[in-house]
Amino acid sequence: MSLHLRPGSVVFENITKKYGVVTAIDDVSFSIEPGHLVTLLGPSGCGKTTTLRMIAGLEHPTNGRVIIGGKDVTSLPATDRDVSMVFQSYALFPHMTVAENVGYGLSVSGLGKQETGERVEEGLELVGLAGYGQRLPSELSGGQQQRVAVARALVLEPEVLLLDEPLSNLDAKLRRKVREEIRDLQQKLGLTAVYVTHDQEEALAVSDRIIVMNRSVIAQEGTPRELYEKPASSFIADFIGDANLVEGEIVATHSPNEATVRIASLQCNLPDRGLAAGPVKIAIRPDCVLLEKASPELKGIKGNIIHATYLGNQIHYTIDSALGELFVVDYRIDRAITAGSDISMTFASRGMALLAS
Repeated sequence: MSLHLRPGSVVFENITKKYGVVTAIDDVSFSIEPGHLVTLLGPSGCGKTTTLRMIAGLEHPTNGRVIIGGKDVTSLPATDRDVSMVFQSYALFPHMTVAENVGYGLSVSGLGKQETGERVEEGLELVGLAGYGQRLPSELSGGQQQRVAVARALVLEPEVLLLDEPLSNLDAKLRRKVREEIRDLQQKLGLTAVYVTHDQEEALAVSDRIIVMNRSVIAQEGTPRELYEKPASSFIADFIGDANLVEGEIVATHSPNEATVRIASLQCNLPDRGLAAGPVKIAIRPDCVLLEKASPELKGIKGNIIHATYLGNQIHYTIDSALGELFVVDYRIDRAITAGSDISMTFASRGMALLAS
């Protein structure tokens, strides 16, 4: 095997980045363990791309330290850092063959022709493009071009692989396929990878951990499941998967860590998340709401269907209720309820969380 990949750690220590009077990153700290894929997720302008560029050495912090593989690289240029980046635009040379594109960085660094050829061949094999070396980028699909960009990054044997919105130029179906390929390759090779996206589903699908950024700071970090099931704020609940944010009341708290919560006319038990009795905000996932056509014997929160949209394997409902307007996803296609119908709502045992803010 000609490729020798040595995954490294990434540490941000109190990083601040300013452009004049504008603060793009405000005192951000985090660490990424070797062999993990961590996604920087957030809305446009939150600071995630600036953070990635500072890992790459394309931007330098105003304050703080960047440490890669145990080495302080804060002041080092991109050329002296052991990282490789896969760009959103692929950045392939159209006049070069696939093999020439993959081996370009190796040739520029002065590596011998034989070893360059071996690494290129292995890189293409790793991404499923063995035998494509003599083609031009224009002869490849978008997904294949993205794989070439990944191979070009891998043959440089980086400590850290950086991926900047790598799937944004692909259609929805191809995005799912390529993200699975990237995740499988990362796990197979034990790569340390930092992945930037604004797509929540993509982040949930590929990540060991997710760092959610908002307004230049970290809003929350954790595993995909932690962020989805235990959002720390209304922003996280709404941003990581859809959530209906409603008002309720903690009636009582119990041991261990459980609360009785009143939501309109219903009561249920939820993890108390350290909150005391009193008014509380609750995140309710769209597929947690259970709908039935209204009838006198049914107990539940009454409502009326404003819109019903059929989407093949699910129906999306907009509900007018005492809790306000709710968005509901129902997979019971054979039990569709028409717009204008009165309904009764209850909640599944999972899919709700109390919010501190």
